[in-house]
Amino acid sequence: MGKVTGFKEFERQDETYTSVLDRVKNYKEFTIPLSEKEVKTQGSRCMDCGIPFCHSGCPLGNLIPDFNHMVHQGEWKKASWILHSTNNFPEFTGRLCPAPCEQACVLGIIEDPVSIENIEKNIVERAFKEGWIKPQPPKNRTDKTIAVVGSGPAGLAAAQQLNRAGHTVTVFERDDAVGGLLRYGIPNFKMEKGIIDRRIAILEAEGIIFKTNINIGVNYDVKDLKAFDSVVLCGGSTEKRSLPTPGIDADGVVQAMDFLTQQTKVLFGTAVKDQIMATDKDVIVIGGGDTGSDCIGTSNRHKAKSVVNFEIMPKPPGDRSPTTPWPFWPLQLKTSSSHQEGIDRNWLINTKEFVKDAHGKLIALKTVNVTWKKVPGQRPELIEIEGTEKTWPCDLALLALGFTGPERTLADQLGIHMDAKSNYKAAYGKYQTNVPTIFTAGDMRRGQSLIVWAISEGREAARQVDLFLMGKSSLPSKDVRGDLIAM
Repeated sequence: MGKVTGFKEFERQDETYTSVLDRVKNYKEFTIPLSEKEVKTQGSRCMDCGIPFCHSGCPLGNLIPDFNHMVHQGEWKKASWILHSTNNFPEFTGRLCPAPCEQACVLGIIEDPVSIENIEKNIVERAFKEGWIKPQPPKNRTDKTIAVVGSGPAGLAAAQQLNRAGHTVTVFERDDAVGGLLRYGIPNFKMEKGIIDRRIAILEAEGIIFKTNINIGVNYDVKDLKAFDSVVLCGGSTEKRSLPTPGIDADGVVQAMDFLTQQTKVLFGTAVKDQIMATDKDVIVIGGGDTGSDCIGTSNRHKAKSVVNFEIMPKPPGDRSPTTPWPFWPLQLKTSSSHQEGIDRNWLINTKEFVKDAHGKLIALKTVNVTWKKVPGQRPELIEIEGTEKTWPCDLALLALGFTGPERTLADQLGIHMDAKSNYKAAYGKYQTNVPTIFTAGDMRRGQSLIVWAISEGREAARQVDLFLMGKSSLPSKDVRGDLIAM
């Protein structure tokens, strides 16, 4: 695949960014694309591995060497066909995926891995530009109706696959616009919302019905949902994790997702009363993951007085840790574009108290440094270090601590069992709940995870629904050898 000696001749080249000074003035994407020639060169670095571990690194099983080779050859349309045969929405993953495929790249053992994610993004953007991505409504319709609850990547993937099988699919979204966390949880500077809209237009043209502002069990009767031949629950993992810390109720302690959602809604003209703003405030972001990074970037665009980041875990190593060898996802320090815009990062620090003034407003955080004691056969123990107490000025504390699981509302109303991790329980590999007509996929089933996993789950669940309804299915599955080629 690619050029036989390409990996020896060419170094990895990534997209660059506009300057920090310019990009924090707005909420637009700020990457500077590579030229077509440069992308083709990057495709030529693919090694033609005997066993391409990138396949197993990718939850979708993307045919990565194949589309790399097509890009190297200048066969962009074929590359798009190969890419879309396994991934419904490469424009999402090409921007937002942490690229486990790259961490499993064989070239990554000795050199920088192939820039798979950026190649993927360039393929789909070229396909949209050339008009190759067109609605593909099914040639024939079955008499089956399917409800998909939730319009995030899992719900959208399930809907498109089931629609391709000929079923009539209705997607219910409780927010005012389609996209789930892609819409309101991901800042516009990481993915502009027109990227979602153009894909939704394709799905609507294929015959999928979208209904927004529909909250099942609140303004839509559960009995009406049960009237569908099958239901796929893709509501995500939305129960936000908090802290058992004194002062957590202070005015100024805010969940990260509320902060991010408000900003995106305001950006697109929705009036938000008393919007949470970081402007001229001392901001502390608690949590070192992607959501925390998004809060940092948004706070910088609000022109915060200062932005500090706390993480209770140790600082990861700069290079891959020996505890996570290739091809596993590495324990390694990640520095995002938002971190580069300005942040004071702190590891091994625990918040002991949110300090309030007489009016209940947040004015400071009290912290202590910690270490982790490893005990054989037990979970590591958190140990506070005496004499390291510190008070930090803070007007706005953003809790970016992840999610504990999906909301139980639908499970209670539909009689669905939960598993030990508080997720919606489904038969292994079948995505089917204890209610035979109801299936579940994405974060609602597996817990908080990656967009690429959500798309994979949506696709796999769709196949299982099709099998349940029809007794057979022509929908592809990464677990069924040969189906991808048949696609």
